[in-house]
Order: sequence, then structure tokens, then C-alpha cells
Amino acid sequence: MNIFYEDSVHFDRDLPEFGTQGGVHVHKDGLTVTSPVLMWVQALDVILEKMKASGFDFSQVLALSGAGQQHGSIYWSAGASLVLASLSPDLPLHQQLQACFSLSDSPVWMDSSTTTQCRQLEVAVGGAQVLSCLTGSRAYERFTGNQIAKIYQQNPEVYSCTERISLVSSFAASLFLGSYSPIDFSDGSGMNLLQIQEKVWSQACLSACAPDLEEKLGPPVPSCSVVGVISSYYIQRYGFAPGCRVVAFTGDNPASLAGMRLEEGDIAVSLGTSDTLFLWLKEPVPALEGHIFCNPVETQHYMALLCFKNGSLMREKIRDESASRSWNEFSKALRSTEMGNSGNLGFYFDVMEITPEMIGCHRFNAENHEVPAFPGDVEIRALIEGQFMAKRIHAEGLGYRIMPKTKILATGGASCNRDILQVLADVFGAPVYVTDTANSACAGSAYRAFHGLAGGTDVAFSEVVKLAPNPTLAATPTLEASQVYKALLPRYASLEQKILSQTYGHLE
Repeated sequence: MNIFYEDSVHFDRDLPEFGTQGGVHVHKDGLTVTSPVLMWVQALDVILEKMKASGFDFSQVLALSGAGQQHGSIYWSAGASLVLASLSPDLPLHQQLQACFSLSDSPVWMDSSTTTQCRQLEVAVGGAQVLSCLTGSRAYERFTGNQIAKIYQQNPEVYSCTERISLVSSFAASLFLGSYSPIDFSDGSGMNLLQIQEKVWSQACLSACAPDLEEKLGPPVPSCSVVGVISSYYIQRYGFAPGCRVVAFTGDNPASLAGMRLEEGDIAVSLGTSDTLFLWLKEPVPALEGHIFCNPVETQHYMALLCFKNGSLMREKIRDESASRSWNEFSKALRSTEMGNSGNLGFYFDVMEITPEMIGCHRFNAENHEVPAFPGDVEIRALIEGQFMAKRIHAEGLGYRIMPKTKILATGGASCNRDILQVLADVFGAPVYVTDTANSACAGSAYRAFHGLAGGTDVAFSEVVKLAPNPTLAATPTLEASQVYKALLPRYASLEQKILSQTYGHLE
């Protein structure tokens, strides 16, 4: 369970011939964002050649898996499967696959050009909430079903000559297999196409997007499935062992859940530019906000993802205004104010928030009267308590419940501030751990390869990875915290609804 080789390819720097910025092309409309498929193929060539040059012993690899950015999609042209199955070990992949894609530039997670198709899909199934209950999310522009619908509507000839559609994850797995890899349940649930309860494609969603779509997607599989053995191309060119198993690849978010070794009841909180919550759920409650995915390591369970746009930048703004630009002063303010902040509550959204859909700063005193300002130390605690109370309220809205064994794994920039983590522990009533997860999706992919090799659904993932390095305890909840926040959380939720109803004239 130790990482002993790590390397990377930087698209812009190492493959400048594709002319990307941040690995993508942003089109003139500002909404369409794509990546060249052959850039990804060539990146795999580059990294395998680097490994070979370093003396890496590929014959020792018993199993491999991987992760791909969620919501990207690849369109294989008619006849591509024959090319994949007959690769020559004398040539790199990118030279042999040049004519294999009916669309040379893949839509990726940043694309937001499919609003029309999103509304069409929601109408077709009976509304946004119905779609969320069915597929785990309301219609989102980046989700693959809506991207496919746009391609079918605007480029029917491209769609008709596509024999298979892959996600980035199953595309990468296909390159290693030398044949089309199935889409796994977990990444598949980020498409607005998979029924998350039954783990089958939704006929209503498929029909709303494009004809003959089920055939082009192939049947989905459990995320810990062994989908085959490695293609002879890699055996002959790089020296992989003939029996090397390929375990289904998944999305980067599910792979991160595996990399952080979450278990039932756990939460991962990434405190970065945006704050992201990963939740392990047994009985999800799909909603109009957030996403429910099939769990990548426990087939019968689920994971939820919530994104909060006003993260570190909001914390830095309040630090600059109320703590003389000093994190030390910021921390001192958190230590000098009491839990519950004497009943003062704040909502801080510099840019339009995702969860909830709200903008502006709102401050309330203990009598629920809105006030124009707080003293600096009260402002700082109001911000941090408010950010974490919002996370708990919206997590519970998706069916999350804190359990006696719940632990919180904190990552990202603010996770190095123990005073912020103390507030997190107090608000959630659970211990907070920190872990080095700079490449959690990569580590999670390696863990999942091991899990698939060990028996997949027949073996507990936690048992397979029990020897991996443990996270470090950073904060435990204060004794009286549960009583303080038991009273504050309903107040915070009620005020959030009040602001939304005043702003939009209705309750969200």
C-alpha cells in the first residue's frame, strides 16, 4: 500500500502542438469547451514511454485501474473497434488511432452549451425533481446525456457514424483493453441517463436524448468489476504480464472517495477555492441541488457531492477586512469568540452560490433582526460557522445522517488551519482528520485495482486498504457543541429560506 512511482504529463506544456490552455479549448461562444481526443491518447503514450525509460518493471503489475474527469465523452467512429483490437506494438497509440473518432474534440466538464437540451430532458421525464430521483441529479449542462442530445441534434451525421460512446474513464480503460470497456455505475451516474436505484439505463432518458443510444453506450457494470485483461499491445511494447487485470475505470470524484478511504457515515470536505463535500450515503434523498452517484467501492450504497462556490476566496476577503490580512489574527478571533457566536449568524456569498442559489452578505443578531455589520471577531466566527452549518444542512437534505463512527476528512488549503477545523468538528459533532490527498483520485485508482483483484463485490474495500497510511486527527468536537448547534442549525436553515423567499419571491 505504498506509492513507489509517480509521474505526470502536462497537456499545455508537454503537448503544445494541440494548442490548449488548461488542457482545453474554449470556443468563441464562451460556452462550448472541448479537449482534443488525440491529446489524451498521446499523453498516455508519453507517460508509458517515461516509465519505460525509467526502468519501470511493467511485468510486476498484477492489475490496473484509473480515473477520468467526470462528464467528458468520446465518440468512436464505425470500425474503430477493429483498429483497437489489432494495434501494432511497433507504433505509438496516437499514430494508429487518428481515424478512430467521429468527433475529434470531446465535450468536457467545463462545457455549458446544452441548456436547451437540459430543459428538453427535464420536460420529457416529468420535471427536474423526477429526473433527480431517477438519475441522481437534475439536468446539468456538462452531463453526458445532454451533450449527446446536442450532438445528435446539431451533427446528426457525426452521431450516425458513431459506433460507441465512452466516458473519459471507460475510454482510457478501452485503450488498455484493446476493446470497448463498459461504463461503470459510479461514473455512469454523472450522465443524467442511469437509474441509480436499479443500475440500468433509463429508457425515458435515452429516448429523450438520441435514437439507438443504449446500443452505443453498452451495458453498465459495477465499479469494482474486472472488465478484462490487458491488450497484447502493452505486453509486447512495454512488457506487461499477460494476465494483468483491468478493473473498471471510474470518474475522478468517485476515485477520490476511494483514495480517501471513506466508509459509511464519513464525509470528505475539500476546502479550496470552492468547497466540496463528498458524502457516503446508504439511503439518498435526491434533490434539486447536489448530485447522487452510485458508490464506487460498495455497490449497494451511494455517494453524494455538494459544491459551494464561495470557499477560500470568501474566507480570504473576510480575513483581509476583519483580521488585518493575517491568518494568525483570524485564528485568534475564532479562539476568542464562543461557540454559537452569541446567536449572531451570517450568510456570505460574494458570487452567486450554487448551494443555495444566493448572492450577497446577510447578518442577523440573536433576535433574528438583520444588521448591517458585525465587530471583526464576530464577523469571522459568523463566516466560518455559517459555511459549515450550510454544509451540514444541505448534506442532511440529501439524506446524510451523522453516525457515532462518523469521521470528517479535511483537505485543501484551509485544512491546515486547526482553528477552522475545530469549528468544523463542533458544527458536525464529529472528529476531523487531515490527510495528504494531493493525488487522491490516482491513489484511489490504485486501491480500486487492488480491490478488483482481491474479489471486488465479494470483499469489503475497507479490508483491502486497511494497511494504507492513516489520516491524522486534527480536531475533536467540544463537549457542549451538540447542544449549541442543535439550537442554531434550525435557525440558520429558516433564515436561509427567508432570504431566498425575499429575494426570489418563493421558497427554493
